[in-house]
Amino acid sequence: KQVEAGESPEVVIKAIGFRRGIIYNWLSKYRAGGVEALKAKRLFGRPSKLSGWQLKWIYETIVDKNPMQLKFQFALWTRWMIKVLIKDEFKVNLSEVSVGRLLGNLGLSPQRPLRRAYQQDKDKVKKWLEEDYPEIKRLAKAADAEIYFGDEAHVRSDYHSGATWAPVGNTPEIETTGARYSINMLSAISSRGSMRFMVTKDKCNGDTFINFLKRLIHSADRKIFLIVDGHPVHRSIKVRKYEESTAGRLRLFFLPPYSPELNPDELVWNDVKHHGIGKQIITSADDFKKKVAYLMRSLQKLPDIIRSFFMHKKLQYAA
Repeated sequence: KQVEAGESPEVVIKAIGFRRGIIYNWLSKYRAGGVEALKAKRLFGRPSKLSGWQLKWIYETIVDKNPMQLKFQFALWTRWMIKVLIKDEFKVNLSEVSVGRLLGNLGLSPQRPLRRAYQQDKDKVKKWLEEDYPEIKRLAKAADAEIYFGDEAHVRSDYHSGATWAPVGNTPEIETTGARYSINMLSAISSRGSMRFMVTKDKCNGDTFINFLKRLIHSADRKIFLIVDGHPVHRSIKVRKYEESTAGRLRLFFLPPYSPELNPDELVWNDVKHHGIGKQIITSADDFKKKVAYLMRSLQKLPDIIRSFFMHKKLQYAA
């Protein structure tokens, strides 16, 4: 109406805040079909081949079931497997591209799965979460002790992670030494953000573990309750005798078997390996050890990051 009254189209479109060119499209439609031509029209796409309850069934099947429960040979869901599943169940034939679009609309995305050992005893895990760990917390409070979770890891210098930009079809090369070095790392973290660690070229045997325990309690102003896995070294007679010799300054507790996902200290190694040493160029054994120690010291100075490890879904019980 403003343009018909003589106002400039440029002035009108600027006043209402739209792109300059759009008003000329509006004017063209108006002159061809009047006001009705300007009304928004509902867009009708191709009708869905699957009903609401069918989409619900697909979502719940993918989230709640392992493909091998449905006679597939592979334990991870793929678009092809879901395509076959939909065809067998509903006689609807979709392309893999359509399946991918469907999964995205359902809020699903491809993700790297966490691995859990099939030997894990779910009853022991449940008991740990509902009885054992709450009891450890009660004992720690009564003894004025701080709870740490500990672990050790073996790292090699040829481990690498990450990617770099390069021309398509031209895989980049990073120059490094062809020699391989290895090192062992031991650490323990608490939900308060504290961290203790040791980097060594020695094997992780009883003597090495005891050396780490000595460092852990050295100058500690509180008693230490350390939770580790049930590795034979941790349960050895030598380690048990050392624990007894501390006269209560140190107590060891053990996670359920095959349950690394319950140990927040696992995320220390993930951080150091994937976000640190996996992206570095290693030139010698000494250089490797120095870089690992530097990364550990850097993480030690970031209590907020360490505390965040306890915020992961399966680790919040220990926060």
